[in-house]
Amino acid sequence: MLNTSTDNPLLNVESLSLKLEGRNILDGLTAHVRAGELVALLGPNGAGKSTLVKAVAGEVEAASGGIAINGRPLSQWPRAELARHRAVMPQKIDMQFPLTAYEVVALGRPREPMAQRQRIVTELLALMDVADLAQRRVPTLSGGEQQRVQLARVLAQLWEQPHPGLFLLDECTSALDPAHQQLVFNRLRQLANSGNGLLVAVHDLNLAAQWADRLILMNHGTVACEGSPEAVLTADNLMQFYGLDARVITLAEGYPVVLPIRPAHLAVAI
Repeated sequence: MLNTSTDNPLLNVESLSLKLEGRNILDGLTAHVRAGELVALLGPNGAGKSTLVKAVAGEVEAASGGIAINGRPLSQWPRAELARHRAVMPQKIDMQFPLTAYEVVALGRPREPMAQRQRIVTELLALMDVADLAQRRVPTLSGGEQQRVQLARVLAQLWEQPHPGLFLLDECTSALDPAHQQLVFNRLRQLANSGNGLLVAVHDLNLAAQWADRLILMNHGTVACEGSPEAVLTADNLMQFYGLDARVITLAEGYPVVLPIRPAHLAVAI
């Protein structure tokens, strides 16, 4: 278990506002992630989830508000030092270079003794169930296989660090089959249990409910509600923020499941 402190959040976002092409994408948003916590970021299309991840990743600059990692403003982190504390997986990764899966994951371990790098890369390929693809060129892999290879690369960046790491993952399971979605979230849960903090943007409400400690539901660039899966995934919230008519039941395992309700009268023509 990593040494963690509950005094300050690993990630603190305070009153963050951001405009793109004159439109408010983030509007006074405040959120946090603590070490040892897996937080799922939810919301309908256009809610601002990916923009929030990009802002914390330093890819877009906010108009106002603040972002701090480990209590230090994002702007005060030297890039090389930040890379040892925060790892980012964007929603879209265009990998056209003819690198093998092994070589892509190894990109997360620069300037390291070869034996240690080989051990960690091999371990992470196995954890993501892509060990048999190690020598395959990444452009030849399926979308789901590429996604797992890229996630292994992101994990490699902070693997075995002595301090809690912050992982920012934007739709990291969108191309995966159900079994691999479960595998990946199981691995993410293990990372959180080891003391790391994770902010994971996800559209699958049931994956979020099953694995996350806390949900942040965004709408129109701000936090509409947050809390436990049971508190956030209510029929009223799903209708209000998604326009989704659904039944929510709690399984014996202790987490809720969202069941969309099919309309009684379906349109027969468009």
